[in-house]
Amino acid sequence: MKTLITALVITSASCTALAQTTDTTAVSAPTQAQSDVAPNSGLTIAGYVEAYYSHDFTLAKTTPERPGFLYNHRRNREVNINLAFLKAAYTSERVRGNLAVQVGNYAQYNYAAEQELTKNIFEANAGVKLSKNHDLWLDAGIFASHIGFESAISKDCWTLTRSILAENSPYYLAGAKVTYNAGNGKLTLLGMVTNGWQRIRKLDGYSGPSISTQVQYRPSPMLTLNWSSFLGSDRPDSLKQGRFFNNFYAIINPAGRFGVTLGFDVGSDRKPVLRTGSDARVDGGGSYIWYSPVVIARYKTSDKSYVNGRVEYYEDKNAVIIGIPGFQTMGYSLGYDYVIMPNALFRVEGKLYDSKPNASAGPIFEGKRGNTSLTTSLAVSF
Repeated sequence: MKTLITALVITSASCTALAQTTDTTAVSAPTQAQSDVAPNSGLTIAGYVEAYYSHDFTLAKTTPERPGFLYNHRRNREVNINLAFLKAAYTSERVRGNLAVQVGNYAQYNYAAEQELTKNIFEANAGVKLSKNHDLWLDAGIFASHIGFESAISKDCWTLTRSILAENSPYYLAGAKVTYNAGNGKLTLLGMVTNGWQRIRKLDGYSGPSISTQVQYRPSPMLTLNWSSFLGSDRPDSLKQGRFFNNFYAIINPAGRFGVTLGFDVGSDRKPVLRTGSDARVDGGGSYIWYSPVVIARYKTSDKSYVNGRVEYYEDKNAVIIGIPGFQTMGYSLGYDYVIMPNALFRVEGKLYDSKPNASAGPIFEGKRGNTSLTTSLAVSF
C-alpha cells in the first residue's frame, strides 16, 4: 500500500485530565502532571488498567503477534490487557517508597529475560532524603526508566502506541540513584548505578555495573529540555563491547492547545573482540551505530478530545538493538483520544511502517515492504 495510513493517539495530554498514579521518585517529567508528585501524606493506593485491540492488516489473520521489535500492544486481532498494575506509595518528609505489581503484555514481552519472581514487579524501591534544606534523594530498587519521554503507562503518553525509539530503549532500570531538584523547579539532575540495559538480573558474563544520567531543564512551563545517557554494556565481558547511548528531547508547549515533542536517540556498541580460529583474539575496531529521530504533534480539539500525529525513523543496520540486519524503517501514525470521564480514556490510532528492503535478508515485514495497523484502547486509572 503506497498511501500512508498514518495514525496515532495523542497522549492523555489529558494527563492533566486523568487521575494519576503516584511515583514518589519521579522527577518533574514533562509527560506527567504535577499532581503525580505525592504530598507528604503517608500511604496512597493507585491502580491502572489498559485493555486494547490491535488489527494488523499486513500479517496473516492467524498470526498471533505483531513485529518482534514491538513490546506493547503486540497481540494481533485479539482483545487483551497491555498493562494493569496495583501500586502502593509511601512518602514522608525524609522517607519514600513504591511497590507495584503488574500483569499484561507489557510485562510478558519486556520482562521475558527476568527471573520468574521479578517478572510481575512494575516497580519496587525505597528512598531517603539526604538533605534537610535541599531536594536531594537517594533511592534504590527497581524503577520506571528516566530515559525517554514515553513510558509504559499509555495514558501518560501523547500517543496510544510507543515509538520504535521508546520500544527499544529501557522501560525500567534496577539499581541505585541520586536525584536533585533545584528549588526553583527548573532543573533536575540524576545519576544512577544500574544492573544493566533494562535488566533487574545482571546479564550472565557481565561484571558491570552500568551508569545512567539525566539532565532536565525547564526554563518555563512552555519548554522542557532533556538529555539522558547510558554507559555500560549489554554483552558479556568477553566481547569487550561497551555501549554509549544518548537520549535527547524537547517538549514545546506541553499544556497548550498545540504541542510538539522532538526526540533523538543515538547509540554505539563497540565491535566485539573475536576469535581468529585460534586462541588469539582481535578487536573488531570501531563501533556499530544506531539512531532514531521522532516528531510528535498534538492538538486539543475540545475539553475532552485530542488528535495527534507522529513521524519517526529508526536505523540499526548492524542489528545491535532491533536484531534485524539492515533495519531502516519510517513510521507514521495518526490518533484520536477522547476523555470519557476524568479517569477513563478511549483512544484509537492508525500506524504505517515503511521499511527499506534488506539486500541480503529480504523484506522486513513478512514478505512486504510495509506494515499497517489499527489499534484501540480503553484505559482506566484509580
